[in-house]
Parts: sequence; C-alpha cells; structure tokens
Amino acid sequence: MIYKRGGKYWYKFMWNGKQIRESAKTGNPKVARQIESARKTELAKGEVGIKDKPPAPTFEDFSKRFTAWLTTEKAEKPNTVAFYSDRIKQLLQFDKIRKAVLDQIDEALVSEYIQWRTGRTRQYALRKKQGGVELADTFALVSVACVNRDLATLRRMLNVARLWKVIPAVPIIRLLPGERGHERVLTHVEEFSYLSAAPLLLRQFATIMLDTGMRPEELCRLRWEYVHLEPVNGSRFGYLHNPSGKTKQAKRNLSLTARVQALLSMRHEAAGKPAAGWVFPANDNQANHVPYSTIDTQHGRTVAGLKGIPHFRLYDLRHTFLTRLGEANTDPYTIQKIAGHASIVISQRYVHPTPERLEDAFAKLEVYNQAKIEELKAKEQAESASVN
Repeated sequence: MIYKRGGKYWYKFMWNGKQIRESAKTGNPKVARQIESARKTELAKGEVGIKDKPPAPTFEDFSKRFTAWLTTEKAEKPNTVAFYSDRIKQLLQFDKIRKAVLDQIDEALVSEYIQWRTGRTRQYALRKKQGGVELADTFALVSVACVNRDLATLRRMLNVARLWKVIPAVPIIRLLPGERGHERVLTHVEEFSYLSAAPLLLRQFATIMLDTGMRPEELCRLRWEYVHLEPVNGSRFGYLHNPSGKTKQAKRNLSLTARVQALLSMRHEAAGKPAAGWVFPANDNQANHVPYSTIDTQHGRTVAGLKGIPHFRLYDLRHTFLTRLGEANTDPYTIQKIAGHASIVISQRYVHPTPERLEDAFAKLEVYNQAKIEELKAKEQAESASVN
C-alpha cells in the first residue's frame, strides 16, 4: 500500500515476514505505485541471485580495456597490436563513436562514421629535423581499404565486448565493396627491370625475398649466426634459419638458391666475415638492423621510375615467390612449410592446377590402380600354382 506523509508518498508491504517501509520521494501517487512495484521486482531478483548489469562503458573507455587485453593476448605479435592500436586511434577521432555508449553503437552510427571517414584525406608521418614527428596531409582521400580496416577493427571490438557480456548483441557491420586487391605477381621480365634499376641494398634485399619468400620484417632481422653458406642438411647451396615471426610456423629453415648463396657470400666477405650480427645493419647504428622504412622508401622510388610496369608493393615479392612455387607443381603442404603460414588454407590459394595437370593426375591414378591389379593377379596365380 502507499500513503502520503509530509507531502511525499511512502510505500509499505511485507516481504518474507519482514515489513518494508520506504519513501517513494514523490508527490505523484501513480509514480509512487510504479516505484513500489520496481522495489518488489528488485527484491525478487535478489532472492534468485539476479543482479542488474552495470551500464555499458563508452567506446573510449572500452578501447583502453581492449588494448590492454590485446597487448597481453598478442604479446608475441607486436605488428598485430600496432595494427589495432592505429585503427582504434582513427575510430576515436570521430566524436560520436568516441563518446558513444557501447550498446548504443548501431548500424546508423556506423553509417555516419563511414561518411565522415571517406570524406577525409590521408596523412603520413613527417619527421622533424629538430626531432619528433608530425602528421602531414597528402590531399588524397582515404581509400576503401583503410575504411574497411577501421570497420573490421570496430566489429572485432564489439564481438569481444559481447563475449565478455559487456553488451548483449553486435550490430551488423559490412565492409565496403570496391576494395582494390593488393597482390601482384611479377613476371620475370618485370623482375629483371626492377632489380636492374634498384640500388644495391634494395637489389640484394629483393633478390633474397624473391628466392626465399621471406617476409620483409623477417629479412630485416636476419642475423649471420642463422646463415649457413655451406651445403649441409641436404641443401645444395646452404640454408638460413628464421627463428621467429608472424606465426608459430614462421620458425623455419629456408634453402638458398645459387644466386642468393653468391649474394650472401659477397656480403659476408665485405662485412669482414662476422660470426654474428645483422646481415642488413642500419647505416647509422651497427647495433640495429636496417629499418623496414628504409627498404620500402627505396622500393617506392625504384618502382616510380620504372616505365610500363604497374605499381607493386615490396610484399608482392613474397607473393611472386609463392606463386612461382605453385606454378612449379609444389604441393600446398610444402608451400605452407616454406612460407610459414599458420593455415594450409592460405597456402592453397597459390596452387592453381591447370587442365593438363588435372588430366595428368587421373592418368597417374590409372597407372597406379592398374599396377595394383596386376600385382594381385600375379599373387593369385602364384598361390594357385603352389596348390596344384
């Protein structure tokens, strides 16, 4: 029941033999009854262990928790952590996303972000002479690929929030169409033109990538103690060992080709035949390896100066190597081992059987089956002869 006292309504009822009497703190009898009902519901939930969930955090607050978790969860993959950190910074620049409560991020808000992001221009880091870095504008609109990376990051964060029971559901976030494919495979003619125009450092770096399929960051970190120039362990021209990388499978041995063995031998000789140290040291500090940015800058200038050759990324040298392996009839399991892929599904895309190869597979199967049949016939004849 409710009653009025001192201009405010109070409610009073019995709950499990105990009298509950509290002020509704309102002079409206209808509101007072609603508050009384809500109080009874709260008590009922408490009896069965149901507690009201705390309100969802803002995107900005949750991004800190997500980043801290990711830093620990992906500690062995610093590039992954850096990727998500960069994408989160982009998302936080949009005020409506940054201030939004996590469970209020819906398709409409995502659409607003897409419109805002696609209208912005790309920026790049510009190093100051006095030290430090500032962002400079390129005056080129943000690409579809950049927007899609932001959307994929937002989707991943919201899915994690749902798994942690921070929010009950995740809105549908679709990537934008029209993203240009990145992978390019060089022809041998293009390779010759590129290597001929490249400065020495890039030429040597690129040649090793083209003949081993190493990732650029793996090659930057290559050390002499992991390079074996003598033909050992079944390798004709020696091998190099990659101790770590993007995946657990990145730890692997890679055989050298004749031209890579010759290249590394000359570089080893020029460096004074060190037993240890960086194969590609930084120019200004022998204690550090050459930064990826140095190689990529030389690559960009070299490609820009080539006439009649479409643009390609430094990473496409790895794709070129793996595609050539597939064209040379290398099976996907071997490609996975050489590439250091985490899944054979990734390696399978480099294997493209031609009609001739498919027909050859059936022909080999027929020969195999016929040989087994002949073997069984011979065995039966031998057993029959022994009985007679």
